[in-house]
Amino acid sequence: MSLKIFLGVAMLVITGSLSAQTLDTRIACTQTQKEDGDGERLIFSDQARIQLNGTQVTEFQWESSVFRSNRGYECSVDTEDGLEAELTEKGWRLQLKDASAARLKRGYDFDRGFQCSIRLEREGDALHIKPSCPTMCGSRKNFSALTVDTKTGSCTYDQ
Repeated sequence: MSLKIFLGVAMLVITGSLSAQTLDTRIACTQTQKEDGDGERLIFSDQARIQLNGTQVTEFQWESSVFRSNRGYECSVDTEDGLEAELTEKGWRLQLKDASAARLKRGYDFDRGFQCSIRLEREGDALHIKPSCPTMCGSRKNFSALTVDTKTGSCTYDQ
């Protein structure tokens, strides 16, 4: 077999397996922690609905909150914010088409920059959610990073 044919077949196999990547899950996580320093109680809460088919974002809604004794902070992003998906070796990388417009639509009144990237990485039954998306947060700095067992639904917050 010539090298050109071998490489051509290899590319078809790789492309076929990447385009077949799908994710269809719901996430509901809550965890209470003590903050360093004064020992104030923090409640982390995340709810999400994620449906991806290759690079197509069929449905995506994520609310990520932190509640303190006298106030709460949240971040949120959804399909209507203009999410685009890119396949990676471990899963997906989601980005906003126009982060500035998405932030303006939410009415946030102070600058958090225009960066929004969310990596979804699979490792067996575990789904690692790694956000770097301050753009879609009000007074909070970023979404919660967490790992979800897709079989049991149990969650672990990554600090």
